[in-house]
Amino acid sequence: MSFDPEAHRDASLEGWEAAAPGWVRRQEQIRNWSAPVSQWMVQAADPQPGERVLELAAGVGETGLLAAELVAPMGTTIISDQAEAMLDGARERAAELGVANVEFKVLNAEWIDLPLAAIDIILCRWGFMLMADPGAALGECRRVLRPGGRLALAIWDTIQANPWALLPSVELNERGLGPAPPVPAGPAQPGTAVQPGPFALGDAEIVRGMVEDAGFTEIAVEGVELLQRHASFEALWESQLDISRNFHDAVLSRPEAEIEEIRTSLQRRFEPFTLPSGELEIPGRTLVALAGA
Repeated sequence: MSFDPEAHRDASLEGWEAAAPGWVRRQEQIRNWSAPVSQWMVQAADPQPGERVLELAAGVGETGLLAAELVAPMGTTIISDQAEAMLDGARERAAELGVANVEFKVLNAEWIDLPLAAIDIILCRWGFMLMADPGAALGECRRVLRPGGRLALAIWDTIQANPWALLPSVELNERGLGPAPPVPAGPAQPGTAVQPGPFALGDAEIVRGMVEDAGFTEIAVEGVELLQRHASFEALWESQLDISRNFHDAVLSRPEAEIEEIRTSLQRRFEPFTLPSGELEIPGRTLVALAGA
């Protein structure tokens, strides 16, 4: 498949700016669901008072804010994202929590605008697999980390291990509204563009190889099981439209009758995860890794 990395970068920035309001509205739901991942990353990286932390592709900054509390009062955390609208949400969340030792910076992780060896810890939750060149981004992480610094990251496992994403993907694909569910790509080499996507790097050996190629050592990769909960299918439907721009645009571009068909069909697909109460519990799985600089 031909892939234009510059076109992807432009589309990605535009998409995340547009998606940010939905992520801010749904941040409590996302925070509750993703808490085991953020907690694993922060505990593994073990921030110490006085250290300097950088969160990449931070969204509303939940993981970085956890670390900020641990490096206070003298340490600082930089919460960064390519989308200014996401950082607006992060600023609001920091103010809500009363966390003051944070900075906010627009950054593209493929060229981190920071000096050599300026950071003790880098956190990146569900970011690298969306980048045009994750190998270059990891190389930049290695450059800005001090000797003895730590990198903690999360990357989604395969889409087959994440039915919350698989079932909508299958539904849209069968209607000609989206691509087939993806399979993992090969390991990304620094300077080599890959076809990005949420599940493009969903394999422990791919993750380990990418991180090792960027010059990191003492690499540990694990899996973390997640459980996404919704009060009803209607709540899931509204959340999917709010958070996923691809799903939102594909579905809402159709006539009203077809939108209802999609909704009814998708509800049937999620029946195995629907409790007698009508609540949904949908499993998921992510890969997490810790590496040393």
